[in-house]
Amino acid sequence: MSRKFFGTDGVRGRANSNPMTAEMALKLGAAAGRYFRRDGTGAHRVIIGKDTRLSGYMFETAMTAGFTSTGMNVFLLGPVPTPAVGMMTTSMRADVGVMISASHNPAEDNGIKFFGPDGFKLSDEAEAEIEHLLMTGVEPAQARNIGRAKRIDDARFRYNERIKSTLPRGMTLAGLKVVIDCANGAAYKTAPEVLWELGAEVISVGTTPDGHNINDNCGSTSPQIAANAVIAYGADVGICLDGDADRVMVLDENGQVADGDQLMALMAKRMAVKGLLTGGALVATVMSNLGLERYLESEGLRLERTSVGDRYVVERMRSGGFNLGGEQSGHIVMTDYATTGDGLLAGLQFLAAMIETGKKASELSKTFETVPQLLKNVRYATGQTPLENDAVKRAIADAETKLSGNGRLLIRKSGTEPLIRVMAESLSEATLNAAVDSVVAAVERATR
Repeated sequence: MSRKFFGTDGVRGRANSNPMTAEMALKLGAAAGRYFRRDGTGAHRVIIGKDTRLSGYMFETAMTAGFTSTGMNVFLLGPVPTPAVGMMTTSMRADVGVMISASHNPAEDNGIKFFGPDGFKLSDEAEAEIEHLLMTGVEPAQARNIGRAKRIDDARFRYNERIKSTLPRGMTLAGLKVVIDCANGAAYKTAPEVLWELGAEVISVGTTPDGHNINDNCGSTSPQIAANAVIAYGADVGICLDGDADRVMVLDENGQVADGDQLMALMAKRMAVKGLLTGGALVATVMSNLGLERYLESEGLRLERTSVGDRYVVERMRSGGFNLGGEQSGHIVMTDYATTGDGLLAGLQFLAAMIETGKKASELSKTFETVPQLLKNVRYATGQTPLENDAVKRAIADAETKLSGNGRLLIRKSGTEPLIRVMAESLSEATLNAAVDSVVAAVERATR
């Protein structure tokens, strides 16, 4: 069963434009409510969290109406990180969890993603069934069976305590000066609180959300302000989260960025040495650098690659029994502690490595030499299919021939935006640039 509205991470788009309208959110809530209340018996629960976007109020209210119309009882968490929703779906024995967020996208966008009763994101099959109910309509509950809604005031504090418990017993962050950039998003209170309570000296950036400034020149996708703060305050390390705090970038004491690949390499090696890396493998996507794969092989470990999207990483982790995975973009999943990517959790693990080894951030944040990689995006209009164009297909084939034996080429449609992503890796930067530019030019011509 195909999916029309769900992408790689839920339903996402510009707020108040199809499909991200209040009407659609209400119908989606009703469809999901009916899907998770198929037996029609007993008390059924859904928890709803959100980030700090202005449109979050609208979608929270609309989804509450949709869920309660099918007899689901709704628990509203307010602004919390996405991993907090996964955690609390299980701890509150809910049937489903919902996070209202467009992650790293600008404030004008928003999204809706679902977690099942096990705290993990839904499968493609489950999303397709919800879409089917969305399109065909659902029968509302009888008047006496309409659900209730209640706000949970301590959701943030429950999550804080869980995150702090992931550090080794007795470890404190005393003596560390940490810059934390919360992207004016969901972790704007949580992350500084956790770091301070663990003993760190905290310099906060991106902690004044106004509904419009989430991810605006801050956070994991724009770390320069945080890097400047690291230098200005003489901090030991910087931690940059995105709008819903499920991804992270780490800055060393010189303000240099370590991406998800470098962090996963560090964690995989440390976990393997301690006998904690199950299956001797790290799960990552096709976007992860070839240098990561070569490094793991040199350490006697494997890289298991998946399609792009942390949901697919987690699915492979669960099917293969692996406990570490993630994406180059900074989603890092540690299933010993969480059911989805958790930027703050990953950041704490990096701080723990600093404390245990006594090394500076710069000594830990570059675990392997990257193979030169280039990624360019080409935007296309609704209804266009540039990858089906014959000239684009020829350009891709030519680029693959040039890179054969010397690198790799990856072409894909974004699952969250109308973009064609053109990525290549090669030890020869001239070959790399020529391959990417030729494909980009062909795609651009096809979209005019």
